[in-house]
Amino acid sequence: MQAFTDIRALIIDMDGVLWHGDRAQAGLVDFFQTLRELKLPFILATNNASLTAEQYVDKLAKMGVTIALNEILTSGMATALYLSERYDPQNTRVFVIGGIGARQPLLDLGFKLTGLYETEPEQRAHLVVCGMDRELSWDKLATATLNLRAGAHFIGTNGDLSLPTERGETHGNGAILAGLTASTGIKPMIIGKPEPIIYRQALNLLNVDPAYTVAIGDRLDTDILGAVRTGIRSLMVLSGVSTEQDVAAADFGPTWIMPDIRDITESLRHSKL
Repeated sequence: MQAFTDIRALIIDMDGVLWHGDRAQAGLVDFFQTLRELKLPFILATNNASLTAEQYVDKLAKMGVTIALNEILTSGMATALYLSERYDPQNTRVFVIGGIGARQPLLDLGFKLTGLYETEPEQRAHLVVCGMDRELSWDKLATATLNLRAGAHFIGTNGDLSLPTERGETHGNGAILAGLTASTGIKPMIIGKPEPIIYRQALNLLNVDPAYTVAIGDRLDTDILGAVRTGIRSLMVLSGVSTEQDVAAADFGPTWIMPDIRDITESLRHSKL
């Protein structure tokens, strides 16, 4: 196991690391106070596209933590940025399954969003973007299916099969993607972790050498695998989804494993950054 040193920036997951649903993890305020005191830059990079950056700022404020908008990168934001670099937003129609966190970044970059059953040739979407949707309906799934069968490209903000909440582990966006794939035979392109796209965008925002950047997450199959694919070090906390047994059974793993953010705080305070 490597020494906890040479750290100049962090890419931090949120669900399962900072909170479970609306319940903050123990030591949350102290963790961020320590990052500020050490002048350690970070990006909060989450696969969860259900909220906007502004809503995450508000959520953390209610938990006693002040965060800037430019310190947050959701898979919804990453998806919109990725698509804007490959399509002309003004001439690209998108049907979205997902909350405001998936829709607003696309609107901000100029994409036109289509509505339910707008599937005639002059209306249908060029792209179907699917994020976690707490108001998922048969009509939304049907519209997405019709667009995909008509040739729309299929984009998933993330492929997480489950989501840790204060009530326990529930289904994630990957379950919705699986249903659409089952009905159309079309597999989505995934923007979020474990694909390296969102990590590379976070590295660009941080403008720090990847060799000195550490990704923190709770999921071996997304946060940690994404870091491995990006070529950066990683730290897995045991406060979310994955366990030490999962790591032992895998052919890859994190650089470090710690119980939760309280242990990260302690390690940072006593480490040579």
